[in-house]
Amino acid sequence: MQVKQLHPWPTTTAEAEAVQDRLRGRVELTGPVDFSLVAGLDVHYHGDDALTAAVVVLDAGTMATVEEVTVRGRVAFPYVPGLFAFRELPALVEALERLPVTPDLLVCDGYGLAHPRGFGLACHLGVLTGLPALGVGKTPFVGTHEPPGPERGDWAPIVHEGAVVGRALRTQRAIKPVYVSQGHRISLDTVTDQVLRLAPRYRLPDPIRRADHLARHPG
Repeated sequence: MQVKQLHPWPTTTAEAEAVQDRLRGRVELTGPVDFSLVAGLDVHYHGDDALTAAVVVLDAGTMATVEEVTVRGRVAFPYVPGLFAFRELPALVEALERLPVTPDLLVCDGYGLAHPRGFGLACHLGVLTGLPALGVGKTPFVGTHEPPGPERGDWAPIVHEGAVVGRALRTQRAIKPVYVSQGHRISLDTVTDQVLRLAPRYRLPDPIRRADHLARHPG
């Protein structure tokens, strides 16, 4: 699939923040509600500067794996809170470009709007690809929220600087919630529906679980 080259990869904090500020205005917060092919994306680190990026494409109806790609690379940016995506983006973009199919939805291990600058990994990948994208975080990043109810499907809004930027979503009964947010071309209700549908048995959605396994064991 094709990915737009909207900017060179930054090398400084100021350059990275400028990219986020420039692209943030391109984020769209409405879009499709049904998806045929769903891609999970994740990165596994090896030591301090090596990584493996993985993309696994699933048939949304059967949850069968359609395609999978791994890319071994180097960490592309120093660790700076709020700029973590730049460490992983070059390898993830290369993995997406190697896909022989174009997914309808990107499910990212990370954040979208629930980000200090309102432009996390899911937003960035959505804008670069033009595809609907959502973020699923394992831990809270920004904002505050009340505890969601104990049942699967219960959620509470995440509020940051007076705006709702995501939801703490219970995907399994009495299990810790995940922290979901919009990336691009998708509503928050659709994000919630998709994460629940893609997480029938476990806390994390299956596309992310499979991408995590592939990144750890690329073969």
